Amino acid sequence: MSRNHNKNNSDKRESLGITASKDEEFSEWYTQVIQKAGLADYTPVSGCIVFRPYSYAIWEKIQSFFDNKIKRSGVQNAYFPLLIPESLLNKEKEHVEGFSPEVAWVTHAGNSKLNEKLAIRPTSETIMYDSYRKWIRSYKDLPLRINQWNNVVRWEFKYAMPFMRTREFLWQEGHTAFATKEEADKEVLEILDYYAQIYEELLAIPVIKGRKTEKEKFAGADYTTSIEIFLPVGKGIQGATSHHLGQNFSKAFDISFSDKDCGKGYVWQNSWGITTRSIGILTIMHGDNKGLVLPPKIAPVQVVVVPIIFEKSKDKVIKNAQHIKKLLGKHSVILDDRTDYTSGFKFNEWELKGVPIRIEIGPKDLEKKQVILARRDTGDKKAVKILNLKKVVAETLMDIQESLFDKAKKSLDRSIVDIKDLKDFQRYASQEKMLRMKHCGNIKCEEAIKDNSGLKTLCIPFDQPEKVEGKCPHCGEPARYVVLFARSY
Repeated sequence: MSRNHNKNNSDKRESLGITASKDEEFSEWYTQVIQKAGLADYTPVSGCIVFRPYSYAIWEKIQSFFDNKIKRSGVQNAYFPLLIPESLLNKEKEHVEGFSPEVAWVTHAGNSKLNEKLAIRPTSETIMYDSYRKWIRSYKDLPLRINQWNNVVRWEFKYAMPFMRTREFLWQEGHTAFATKEEADKEVLEILDYYAQIYEELLAIPVIKGRKTEKEKFAGADYTTSIEIFLPVGKGIQGATSHHLGQNFSKAFDISFSDKDCGKGYVWQNSWGITTRSIGILTIMHGDNKGLVLPPKIAPVQVVVVPIIFEKSKDKVIKNAQHIKKLLGKHSVILDDRTDYTSGFKFNEWELKGVPIRIEIGPKDLEKKQVILARRDTGDKKAVKILNLKKVVAETLMDIQESLFDKAKKSLDRSIVDIKDLKDFQRYASQEKMLRMKHCGNIKCEEAIKDNSGLKTLCIPFDQPEKVEGKCPHCGEPARYVVLFARSY
């Protein structure tokens, strides 16, 4: 191999690798990881990114998991228009006020001005419920449970961050209608549980389930439930939401039905969604200074086989590497038999992409009828007999999944501090912690905390004391519940 070839590989490796520290230069680290690992690319439109195949494969796994859950529950998929007439968007006052600053409008077709402005879908309540009004006539038409997988546009003017905060993102939005409040309440928690399973079972990320405060609930909802996550960079983030809309939209859109006694009633409605923000959360939660670290259940590639190639043994090694790939066929396996890159370059590339297991095989390994197995999460390497490889790989993938969750759970537990008084609050408010404290429930107090400290409420956890006694540490008023405060995305 020529000296120039080695130099080219060295240059490529330097440009491929992550040069920023996650702890010290987080913003630069994140930017490098999402680009160099092949998750996203920037476009000429600020806040709008390209989802490259690697990130879209992660999204497809989330889609598949959730889609199977909701279909088994009786939800059907459909699709509604991207463009929403202004008159429909304005039908629910609180809802439109909540979204109006973020709505992007279409005003012209070619050179002709439209008779009515069209909103580019920020969310689909209004366009869907106009149809629901026509479809629902009797209690026999209920429940109506529809979901759609789509994109939405919210023209935020805050600092854009790929996956975490973009003007266009992908999600699913479920919109359901029931004859009774009890049915709707039950579904809210059912869907929230599915979201928790996505994060905990697929992404290996622990969550806290709870209810949003009145200030933070979805515009137009009676109440909002959410799953909340605390990232190792010291910020909380909302993972997904499930809203009970009450009869707010059904009254605004006249979605009514005749019951068994021929009386008229308005339906009770829910909406719920999870977005591609989950990919950003995944990246930040597990990533390290080498790049992505992916839990096996969500990884597009679970195992990469890298043959150590020398000219004399090349054919024999590659043939055995192909056999190993076939042997591990129940998993997602790639054989990297490229001859124009060194083994070291390949190791760095697949580490950057977060592949859970790397299997190295060279001529000396063949003599011993073994391979070298390397774990992405810990960096540990060990020799494994080919005879035992299927079993060891399956066990290792399971252990990596569990270990990543356990590590994230310990980080979460260490990040929570219980606030007893104002002194405690002042001590921890400037630290990268999640503050668990009693609160009065007063919106003005909540706003004052945010204005003075930068902390906002994440949720009121479902796990509450049997009886909340005492006072709010911030304002001294009687406490209504325990709430979580943190800096957040």
